[in-house]
Amino acid sequence: MTSTIQYQICTKTVLDTTYPGITFDVKGVCNLVADFESNVRLHWHTGPEGRQKLELIVEKIKNSGRGREYDCIMGLSGGADSSYMLHMMIKEFDLRPLVFHVDGGWNSELAVHNINKLIDKLGLDLYTEVINWEEMRDFQLAMFKSGVPHLDIPQDMAFVGVLYKFARKHGINYILNGGNISTECVPRPLDIIYWGTDMAQIRDILAHHGTVPMQTYPFSSIFYHKIYLRYLRGVKVIKPLNFVRYIKQEAMAVMEREYGWKPYPQKHFESRFTRFFEGYWLPTRFDFDMRRVDLSSLILTGQLDRDEALAKLAGLPYDPGSIQQDFDYIAIKLGISREELVGYHEMPKKYYGHYRNQRRIFEIGDWVLTRFAGTRRGGAF
Repeated sequence: MTSTIQYQICTKTVLDTTYPGITFDVKGVCNLVADFESNVRLHWHTGPEGRQKLELIVEKIKNSGRGREYDCIMGLSGGADSSYMLHMMIKEFDLRPLVFHVDGGWNSELAVHNINKLIDKLGLDLYTEVINWEEMRDFQLAMFKSGVPHLDIPQDMAFVGVLYKFARKHGINYILNGGNISTECVPRPLDIIYWGTDMAQIRDILAHHGTVPMQTYPFSSIFYHKIYLRYLRGVKVIKPLNFVRYIKQEAMAVMEREYGWKPYPQKHFESRFTRFFEGYWLPTRFDFDMRRVDLSSLILTGQLDRDEALAKLAGLPYDPGSIQQDFDYIAIKLGISREELVGYHEMPKKYYGHYRNQRRIFEIGDWVLTRFAGTRRGGAF
C-alpha cells in the first residue's frame, strides 16, 4: 500500500491521493465526483417525487404491522442520522417502531445523553442488547493484532447482527436504516474500510489472533441478510432519509431544539472507540483522514463549501490535548498495557488481502444488486 504517486487533491472535493484507487481527469476532478453525478444524483429524488415514494412505502409498512405491537424496527446509535430518522418517522409519518440500541461497550456519555433525550421525549421503549464484553474485547484485540486498518468491524458486525436478530424474532418485515446519500454519498475505500460481513476474512483473523470461543457473538454473513432474509423471508431495508431533503445542520438544529440533543465533533463519534479509530488510528498509522470522505459527501450534496472543508482539514482530526488520555482509556478498556497498544500502532501494516477473503464474490454480488435491486454500497439506495 506504499504509494509513490505524486500528491494531488480533487478540485471539486477534498479527496486526495490518500484515497486508494483515486484517479483524476484533465481538470483535476476525481473519479468519485463522476461516479456521484452519473450513478447517484440521477436516481436521487428528494422533492415531491421522493416524498410520494416514501409515503407509499410507509403505507406498506403500516399495513404489514396491523394487529402487531410494532410495524418496523429502527436502530438508534445516538448519532445524527439515526436520531433524525427516528424523529421524522414518528412525528411526520406516525410509525410504531421497535427501537433498539446495541451496547458494544464503547458508548460515549454524549451518545447516552442523546439516546435518552429522544426516547423520553417521544415516549418510547428502548430495547438494548449488550454484547458479551469478553467476546467483543477479544474480537477487537484480534483485529489490532492482525495489523489491518478496518478495526471497527466488531462493532459494525454486532449492530448488523442484532438488528436482523430482532427483526426475525418479532416477525418484523421492515428495517429502517439511517444510511443516506446526503452525508454518505462518497463510499469509504475498501482498502481501508473493508466489507464487514466477509465471514471468510473474519474467521481467518480470529483463527490467527482470537483466544476466546465466540459462543454468543451475533455474526451475520452478507448471504444471510442480503439474500436469505431479503428474498426468502421478505425482510426489507428502507433508508427514509434518501427520499426527503436531509440537510444535516438543519436536522441537528431541529433535534437540539426539540430534544436537547447535542452534536458530536465528527460523524460516527458517538462511539469512543470509533472516535479513537477514525480520529487518531487511521490518520497516524495509515495516513487516511476519514474527514475527507465525510466532508466531500457534504460538498457534493451542496451542504458545504470546499473552502470551508479545507479550513476544517487544516486542524488535526483528533484533540492533541486529550489523545494520550484516549490512548490510555482504549488500552485499559481492552485489558492491555499502553506499550502493547503502541506496539500494534507501530507493527508492519497489513490489509484485507493478507487474509482469506471473498472480495471477488462481494464485488459480483454488489454488481448484481446495483443493477437488479437498485442497491448500492454505503448510504446510497
